[in-house]
Amino acid sequence: MRPILAALLLLTLPGAAFAQSTFAPVIAPAEQTMVRTVVDEHDRHIALLERMVNQNSGTLNLPGVRIVGDMVRAELEPLGFTVRWVDMAGTGRAGHLIATREGPGRNVLLIGHLDTVFEADNPFQRFERTGMRATGPGVGDDKGGIAVIIAALRAMQAAGTLEDANITVFLTGDEERIGAPAAIARRDLIEAGRAAAYALEFENLAVEDEADFGTVARRSSSNWTLTTTGRTGHSSGVFNDALGYGAIYELARILDGFRRDLPEPNLTYNVGVVAGGTPAAIDAEGFNVTASGKTNIVASTAIARGDLRTLTREQDERVRARMQSIVADNLPRTGAELVFAEGGYPPMAPSAGNRALLARLNAVNRDLGLAEMAEYDPARRGAADSGFVAGDVDTLGGLGMAGGNAHADGEWVDLDSLVRQSQRAAVLISRLSLGAD
Repeated sequence: MRPILAALLLLTLPGAAFAQSTFAPVIAPAEQTMVRTVVDEHDRHIALLERMVNQNSGTLNLPGVRIVGDMVRAELEPLGFTVRWVDMAGTGRAGHLIATREGPGRNVLLIGHLDTVFEADNPFQRFERTGMRATGPGVGDDKGGIAVIIAALRAMQAAGTLEDANITVFLTGDEERIGAPAAIARRDLIEAGRAAAYALEFENLAVEDEADFGTVARRSSSNWTLTTTGRTGHSSGVFNDALGYGAIYELARILDGFRRDLPEPNLTYNVGVVAGGTPAAIDAEGFNVTASGKTNIVASTAIARGDLRTLTREQDERVRARMQSIVADNLPRTGAELVFAEGGYPPMAPSAGNRALLARLNAVNRDLGLAEMAEYDPARRGAADSGFVAGDVDTLGGLGMAGGNAHADGEWVDLDSLVRQSQRAAVLISRLSLGAD
């Protein structure tokens, strides 16, 4: 158990007094109330997490996403938030929950998501707890993050800092699989980012070797489809002037060109699925490919689909142009087309403002007796909704619970992390909105 948690748990004992020596320097009385409240309500928020996890909210389970949104509404409205649901039926998704509490303070945008990757037909469906470890679909990504938000806001209410704070809670219903068109699916989030003074994203906390890290950058995520064509005919003529190399050789040339010519820091370009033959095809969703052919027939068509992840918009534009130049250098008698899908996640590029936010969080850590947090390597994190606002507002990510195995059966969280993350968030949000250093 972490030292600060052990110290704070003592406060729950009958007659226990708050020991100022726990903190160096001493935190303000309102902040002392926040840290006590988080500890006192720990079981309450574990129970809330369990209820949310046990309600399936796979992205395509639209009623399930709405039900989890209703659970959150029931938590936020008693705290004085005005809660509205933005329907996204036009994008094929359930919608987003937006909660606002307007005060004289600077606006702090809190970002999370209601949906998970686990659809209703997935066998991994229930919350299970063993000691201070819990497993369940979306228990960390991102229902644990939602629990941190609610615990922090309740602590602020108990301390009186919520009264003058200016806070927007934005929980998307399709983070794991954005609806189309993305311009509509993320329109309201982008607007919220432009109106905010700061943005805090509550995806999983990055932890390595028992050290917590801060997320000041995330890479983008976009999809591409490569289709190559060739002249078909008897294989005895492959490589000659009449038939050329065929579609599969052209596909192999391009993919190997990506591998050899593009490597640079913070860049990846995975190939997820490939098919080639006479003919070959890919479905409208881009998930399933079909192909047929014979060894003595030169392939007419080949298809590959993959993703591209970059750290900055400049890197993204430059690498896309380089990929297209590799595609255009065709083998004889072949053709190729590389198409980047619309939408995807823009990068949350590292910035001085983001690093200043991490410095503010580290001031909170010092005051709470917690270790300072170094920057986490963005190449080790996935994309997130924070990328849609980071171009307009200073943003800090990874403020949710600590855990592991996200997006897989056995996803888990450390329930102790709910305490320290909620305490950090309550103090940080209060200081950011109310102007305290």
